[in-house]
Amino acid sequence: MLRKLCVIAAAAALVAAPLPSLAQGKKDSVVMGMTLEPPGLDPTNAAAAAIAEVTLYNVYETLTKINEDGSVSPLLAESWQASPDLKTYTFKLRKGVKFHNGEPFDSAAVKFSFDRAAAPTSTNKDKSLYQAFASVTAPDAETVVVALKYSEPNLPFLLGQASGSIVEPKSAPTDVTQPVGTGPYTLGSWAKGSSITLVKWPDYRNAAAIKLAKVTIRFIGDPAAQVAALLSGDVDAFPRVGAARSLAQFKADPRFSVLIGGSKAKTIVGINERKKPLDDVRVRRAILAAIDRKAMIDGAADGFGTPIGSFYTPGSPGYVDTTGINPYDPELAKKLLAEAGVKTPLELSLRLPPPAYARQGGEILAAQLAKVGFTAKIENVEWAQWLSQVFTGPHNYDLTIVSHVEPFDLVKLTEPDYYLGYKSEAFNALYQQIMATPDEAGRAKLLGDAQRMLATDAVAGFLFQPQWITIASKKLKGVWKEVPQFENDFSAWSWE
Repeated sequence: MLRKLCVIAAAAALVAAPLPSLAQGKKDSVVMGMTLEPPGLDPTNAAAAAIAEVTLYNVYETLTKINEDGSVSPLLAESWQASPDLKTYTFKLRKGVKFHNGEPFDSAAVKFSFDRAAAPTSTNKDKSLYQAFASVTAPDAETVVVALKYSEPNLPFLLGQASGSIVEPKSAPTDVTQPVGTGPYTLGSWAKGSSITLVKWPDYRNAAAIKLAKVTIRFIGDPAAQVAALLSGDVDAFPRVGAARSLAQFKADPRFSVLIGGSKAKTIVGINERKKPLDDVRVRRAILAAIDRKAMIDGAADGFGTPIGSFYTPGSPGYVDTTGINPYDPELAKKLLAEAGVKTPLELSLRLPPPAYARQGGEILAAQLAKVGFTAKIENVEWAQWLSQVFTGPHNYDLTIVSHVEPFDLVKLTEPDYYLGYKSEAFNALYQQIMATPDEAGRAKLLGDAQRMLATDAVAGFLFQPQWITIASKKLKGVWKEVPQFENDFSAWSWE
């Protein structure tokens, strides 16, 4: 802790010194900070949100674009029409677009991308969405028709996510390290463990509107080092920065804008229901009863969060408050464990990825669980390990903490190999009913039923909806405050 304070103090002392990065005025390059390095650069084959933070709308583009307020506008599709039952969407594509390698963008590329996402071998994080496409047809080069197996009013939004990126068929196999898209930037260099540089693509269809010629993305995991990099001027902007404890300092500094925005993210304690005795709902409810959400929000997120009781966030269509279904009640937790016949102390593994909310939250969770009869053995793992061993791989864990940043992802809980291991025919049937209901009011009621079912089944330890902090140079324009999804749209960034 003393070391961190010294780093911050030393950085603060630099404030009086010349800061060329923040003082040059109008320029055409920017340095952005990110907490996590992406494991690759193909957002259609892996779940890490860090991939989208680098590539979405920058290197790759999607048919639609999600805006800061959560609205959807055209991108590679100029327009679209939905059938009355919301099961068929017709997209008219933008003409004259090409990929970075010179290949034309057309309906064949869209069909290839969607079919690839739905393939049995696909590792697309939204594979279930694309497998719900009954057909994808390309009646001509500028038209794509998507027919779904169920009604989906959110399809334009869902196709604006990174998983909907349109890839060029020939280059798709090497996109992980040599990304090829239609966006305004190409990969300049990637210094593993340090930084990625994107450079403006001169042949972009609207190149004159792109103000930044170069974007350097530096990976800085330690919150104290993040603060120091901003204060020293080494970094111009840091979306989703771990600087909650330094906010007063940044707010008082006229060089910076401090943006605190809402999100659709859900921070949860993941519980592996494949393992005994975690397959017993009484044991899972005991875990939830042991959790003081307010203490978790204060300790893991420095107070920047709203309690949640299900896999759904306030502000979403059909949201209901389910926090009362599993309230903080340590005595109830002990009683539930006794009813389940669990001998205490019960030892559980707690595998934590790198973000501060997970590592700090893990310490708090372990202390809370210890009070009711659980012994949580903390194991800190790197992000690649977490993805391969906990999320996608052999699901080798008992408990974990992670923030799911994608909105409208209840479908994940119907997937048979999802990492939580939740299997409920009742929930699957209810979800299908939701999807078959295009009426907004009817769907909202069913969504409420789904949230209550997930809370009652104690599918996970539902903690909080985080608020994200972004700190940027006051002279840098276009940086988002709100976070409908993880993205950094550099095409809109500029210096004043």
